[in-house]
Amino acid sequence: MRAGFIGCVDSSRAALQTLLGVEGLTIATVVTKEKSTVNSDFCDIKYICEVNNIPYQIELPNAQEETADFLAGFDLDIVFCIGWSYLLSKRVLDVPKMGVIGYHPAQLPSNRGRHPIIWALVLGLEETASTFFLMDEGADSGPIISQVPIPIEVRDNATSLYKKILDSSQIQLGKLASDLVSGTISYSEQDHSQATYWRKRSRRDGVIDFRMSAESIHNLVRALAPPYPGAEMKYNDQCITVQRSVLSFEEFPRDIEPGKVLSKQGNGLLIKTSGTGAIWLYTPNENQLEVGEHI
Repeated sequence: MRAGFIGCVDSSRAALQTLLGVEGLTIATVVTKEKSTVNSDFCDIKYICEVNNIPYQIELPNAQEETADFLAGFDLDIVFCIGWSYLLSKRVLDVPKMGVIGYHPAQLPSNRGRHPIIWALVLGLEETASTFFLMDEGADSGPIISQVPIPIEVRDNATSLYKKILDSSQIQLGKLASDLVSGTISYSEQDHSQATYWRKRSRRDGVIDFRMSAESIHNLVRALAPPYPGAEMKYNDQCITVQRSVLSFEEFPRDIEPGKVLSKQGNGLLIKTSGTGAIWLYTPNENQLEVGEHI
């Protein structure tokens, strides 16, 4: 079976390496990017192609016609699209005989759309999923091939949740690729009446508002941990990156306004939040804020 591959992030790297080990499956070609300004987890996978003598194309912006022409030259049975930042055109989807298999780390049909790992943590979900599906012209709306639930624990942040999802996805991918080769793969239509969508995250979504609860701020900080760029707090028109947070179990008077620095230890600041709460926020370096100041 001849397969194409499309991707440009760290999960793409892992998926391509997994697929190269599937008996009966030949990765005939790859489409990737030279760089990306929209993917925090961008990964250059050209070296995998070069080591394995796989022809590849560096896609240019708004060049799906050229991509379709390129893929059409390889007589592909299937294409895997893992880690791509926009929808594929119908012409690209129609190139392989059996279609294009996509991936979305959420419990489809719920939570289609953008930034699923970040939103799952920001919103305090207790579970997400690792889902492969047959792509159509919609956003994450095609028939499901494999879906495995992924628990989100209180101690998880984006780094640990990303790894959980990545580990599960490689096991799923190896099995479904083998099922493709043997002709035993099956699909399950999504219940579109149950579909929900997450929007694209902006930098503004990562700015801490101390009128939020301590728990909500903690969820925001852990959601934007590596490979993502980190939550931020603003002070004197400067943005200060927050690397991690720890909830304070001590209660403080309600009449202390949110954003007041209550204590300081090295690069850690204890800051008042809504109600009686407070949270420790840790920055990359010791900052200039002092106890009693406001953010």
